[in-house]
Amino acid sequence: MAGTHGRVRKDSWGFTEGDQITPELTVLTLLGGGAAYEALLAFDEITCGPVVVKVLRPDQVHDEASLRGLRREIAALDEVNHPVVVRGLRHDADGPRPHVVLEHIDGPRLSSLIRRYGPLPEAQYLPLAIDLAAAVHYLGHVGQVHLDIKPSNIIMGAPARLIDLSLMRTTEVAAALDKPIGTDAYMAPEQCLPGEYAVPGPASDVWGIGATLFHAVSGYLPFDQGNPGADMPLEIWPQLGPTIYDVPGFVPDEVGTVIHACLESDPDDRPAPREIMDALQPLLERMPRGRLAGFKVRA
Repeated sequence: MAGTHGRVRKDSWGFTEGDQITPELTVLTLLGGGAAYEALLAFDEITCGPVVVKVLRPDQVHDEASLRGLRREIAALDEVNHPVVVRGLRHDADGPRPHVVLEHIDGPRLSSLIRRYGPLPEAQYLPLAIDLAAAVHYLGHVGQVHLDIKPSNIIMGAPARLIDLSLMRTTEVAAALDKPIGTDAYMAPEQCLPGEYAVPGPASDVWGIGATLFHAVSGYLPFDQGNPGADMPLEIWPQLGPTIYDVPGFVPDEVGTVIHACLESDPDDRPAPREIMDALQPLLERMPRGRLAGFKVRA
C-alpha cells in the first residue's frame, strides 16, 4: 500500500496484491480507508468471491477507542438486514489483525458520479432518494441511526447501497451524545452541537438524505463551505445558520420541496421517511418508461 512517491504509511500493513490478510483472505487491491482502518478488496476462500475487508491499522490494534468502534460496527451489521444497507459476512475483533468482512458491492460511489458528471438526472436521483428513505425508515424501525449519510457512503445501483456503519448508534445512545459526530458538510444541526438544538436521532438521517439529495440534484452543497479550524460553531458548520441555497430551477418543484423539508433546522419539522417516499414515488412513476428501461449507472 504505497503512499506519496511510493512510500508506505507507517500505520499501514503495507499489503500488496497477493498478500494474505488471513489464510482465507487474499488482497486484490487497496480501496482506501480512514484514520483507524484500511479498506481492501480481497478474494475470500470461504465465499469463493470478492469481499471488502476493513482491518484496523497496525497502530490501532491495541487502541481501545478503535476497537470499540470496530465492535460497534460489527454489532450494527449483525442487527441490520435491509436490501439498501451493506451486509456483514463475518468478523474477527480479537485476532492479530482485527477486521470485519463485508459484501463487495459493484458500482460507483455517488460522490464519484457527482465529481465526474455534475448533477444527476431524474432517472438516477429519484430512485436514490426512495432507496435511502426506505433504508432510514427501516433503521428507525430497528432502533438504529446511521449518522453519516453522504455521497461517499452510497454506492449507486438498483437499489443504491448505503455503506460504512462505523458511526451507527442505537437511538438511545445517539440521544445521549454530547460531542459532534458525522461528516461536517452533511451533519444535521443536532449532530454539530448535540443537546443545544436537539438530540441526534432518526431525523438526523433524514437531514443526511436532504443534504445528499441536494448535492446530487445540483452538483454542489446546500450551504457555504465550513472551516473546521475556526473558533465559532457557525463558521465550522454553516448549516447552523439560516442561509440555505436554492435548489436549481431545473429540478421539479416537488423534489425541491422535499429537499428543503429534509433540511429544516428543527428535527420535528422534517418529514418522516415514508413521507419522502410518498412524495417522490409518483414522480418516478410518471417518468417515461423508455427512460427508466434504458437507465444504467454511469461508471
